[in-house]
Amino acid sequence: QVQLVESGGGLVQAGGSLRLSCAASGVMVSINTMGWYRQAPGKQRELVAVITRGGSTNYTDSVKGRFTISRDNAKNTVYLQMNNLKPEDTAVYYCNADVITWSSGRRDYWGQGTQVTVSS
Repeated sequence: QVQLVESGGGLVQAGGSLRLSCAASGVMVSINTMGWYRQAPGKQRELVAVITRGGSTNYTDSVKGRFTISRDNAKNTVYLQMNNLKPEDTAVYYCNADVITWSSGRRDYWGQGTQVTVSS
């Protein structure tokens, strides 16, 4: 069974930085795209950033120039470096991975979420 475990959330002042990590574990054939999503209170979950196995990235417009997604394929880990944080970045951040396993084939997996709170 595949598990995604996130870490690195917390409380930070506006203008500060945080680094989120998400490690995938389990018996996997391969991990394709990995990404970060977020959900603020009363809002739908939205894409923040994604990265392919080859390193191609895509960001939502509101975080471009402030957030950087990266991954370490050897460690099955994806990171999100968040700089110049704004109060509107406050949300629960979820890790997502497109994983192929022998038992379940190809499917999406989600982490449990980590809270990021940015104070003004």
